[in-house]
Amino acid sequence: MNSVRTVSDTKRSFYSLHTRPVNSIFRRVVEELMVEMHLLAVHTDFRYDPFYALGVVTTFDRFMQGYRPETDKESIFTALCKAVESDPQHYRNDAQRLVATASGAAWDSMLIPDKANDYRDALNTIASNPKFKYSRLFAVGLYTVLEATSPDVVKDTTKLNETFKQICQALNLSEEKVQKDLDLYRSNLEKMTQMQAVMADALAADRKKREEREQAKTADVSKDSATSES
Repeated sequence: MNSVRTVSDTKRSFYSLHTRPVNSIFRRVVEELMVEMHLLAVHTDFRYDPFYALGVVTTFDRFMQGYRPETDKESIFTALCKAVESDPQHYRNDAQRLVATASGAAWDSMLIPDKANDYRDALNTIASNPKFKYSRLFAVGLYTVLEATSPDVVKDTTKLNETFKQICQALNLSEEKVQKDLDLYRSNLEKMTQMQAVMADALAADRKKREEREQAKTADVSKDSATSES
């Protein structure tokens, strides 16, 4: 009988794949996403779908904006996916294809099977599966599709709530749970964006001070040189 992988197993795998230190400000984001992906991966009712993939990719890309060094981001994402025994390129391909399919379409095309294109089967399976394992990442994927299809709806709280009410009814999801998860997602994203802005300002201020010190040193050297010559 195979033993179920633990969170510790997944973390060890991640840090063996991405061996550079993770920036301390972003470490919590990475580890929380890792744990969430792990718990879903080992759940008997969980089934991978493109909305989940889009939720993973969107969450990672948006919360990791501003990460330095920039070149480490893809290594971290790759390690995250491989640590839960998944293919990172499969996630990105499915996420890109889903957004491309949704872009320019009306949001309610998600609810009409014969107009849902590439993600029709996934939606039908979800709606008809009484054991569908819902997750916050799935909700983020749905929200991202809505951003692509109807950005005006996303900007209007009343329209957004009504839209998700209809989506949840069609997919047999808990409206309360989805709304709560999306509220938390948007709130955390806003906080992260604010923190990143503060970080950028602090780095800019520090850079300006270094430049001023260098200019002062250059001026002092020039002054000393001129004094010596005279």
